[in-house]
Amino acid sequence: QVQLVESGGGLVQAGGSLRVSCAASGRTFSSLAMGWFRQAPGKEREFVAAISGHGATTYYADSVKGRFTVSRDNAKNTVYLQMNSLKPEDAAVYYCAAHTSLQAVSNLGRINYWGKGTLVTVSS
Repeated sequence: QVQLVESGGGLVQAGGSLRVSCAASGRTFSSLAMGWFRQAPGKEREFVAAISGHGATTYYADSVKGRFTVSRDNAKNTVYLQMNSLKPEDAAVYYCAAHTSLQAVSNLGRINYWGKGTLVTVSS
């Protein structure tokens, strides 16, 4: 069983930056592809970014490409999402996800493990 705990959410002004983190436990971290999803009020949960087990491959949703960066530190069992140039429409609860497959970790319906989320609020 994999446990995921997000942190780092908060309130930021539009145009600002924020980094959220996700600490994982319960499995060899490098064996897991990691993903980030988000869910705004009244909207469906959507894919944001994913990273392979050793960090060599990353994927991004078009809406965040060029503004967000996903990274990981396998020595710390932690994955990060650096969010720059934040927009009000980026406001959401951000969830960490894990799967053994990089392709699967970007697919909402195939996620094995979820964190409980961290709230990001962007003021205009």
